[in-house]
Amino acid sequence: MAARYLIDTNICIYIQRQRPPAVLERFRKLKPGEAVISVITWGELSYGAEKSRQRDKVLALLEELVTMLPVMPLPETAGRTYGAIRAALEAKGEPIGNNDLWIAAHAKAAGLIVVTNNEREFRRVPGLQVRNWA
Repeated sequence: MAARYLIDTNICIYIQRQRPPAVLERFRKLKPGEAVISVITWGELSYGAEKSRQRDKVLALLEELVTMLPVMPLPETAGRTYGAIRAALEAKGEPIGNNDLWIAAHAKAAGLIVVTNNEREFRRVPGLQVRNWA
């Protein structure tokens, strides 16, 4: 099945912690391959694991997570999309965090829906489809 959803970092953390229940329930209804994570999200999660006092345990949990949510590489078209989004947001005086900007560009370039609990940032991006399962 082709991917439909690009899962943001906060939703990945909710899935790992198995709370809130609404996120886990929605996640369990997905068909294999229907959701992926961006390589940017993978980087954010890996960074958090490296800083953790339980580094090895958290890294093992991340490896388990990517068996369920494959890491999608950044398509070349995301670079152009990034530039267009960033310019548009800066022109409106509404910039968003750099990693969120890359995740948004990745989703738009790949035609995916971003699933996040950080709607405030992502809803600023023109034309980006956003869902919140929390």
